Amino acid sequence: MKVNTLAELKVIQRAIAERAAREAAQREAERLAALRREREHKLFELAVGPVKPLVRAMGRIEPHRTPVAPVPVQRQRDEAAVMREALSDEFDIETLLHTDDQMSFRIPTLGPEVVRKLREGQWSIQRHIDLHGLRTDEAREALSRFIHDAHHAGLRCVRVVHGKGLGSPGRMPVLKQRVLRWLVQKKEVMAFVQARPAEGGAGAVVVLLRSG
Repeated sequence: MKVNTLAELKVIQRAIAERAAREAAQREAERLAALRREREHKLFELAVGPVKPLVRAMGRIEPHRTPVAPVPVQRQRDEAAVMREALSDEFDIETLLHTDDQMSFRIPTLGPEVVRKLREGQWSIQRHIDLHGLRTDEAREALSRFIHDAHHAGLRCVRVVHGKGLGSPGRMPVLKQRVLRWLVQKKEVMAFVQARPAEGGAGAVVVLLRSG
């Protein structure tokens, strides 16, 4: 029994010694690693100089930036071209209008059958503008913009309401005559006829626009 006890004691002592040796080795490795990190840090400071950690500024107010809407440059150019276009009030249209029973106009390259179909209502009216109550300059600008936009949108048939002029001095249809002069001068206009009674009769014209 005594021999066994001594043998077991030696085993225990050896295990304790081995564990202590491992712990000492681990502590030595950790000490050496710390020394290596400290040495590397000092070498870095010697190379680049002292450094300061970046700290985000607290309470910093960011400038407010209002987003800028894109500028429709091409549209502005188109509108400026429309505004620059001069429509004369003195343009002589008497030789261009057919005034037999109903007033009509067509460009020379357009056949009379197209005007006939326009007068008969075979073209569907896609948009209209009412110039009632506008001053001359306002009506001219509104009509130019209307024709330009309609043509740009690919429309072919529109109606322009100018009124019968019953409220004008001398009951003369002043605006009507000016509208006819303006339409003849518009390059987008191919033809126009007096509207049918259901579409305004003598107080309106139906206009055929160029394609494209």
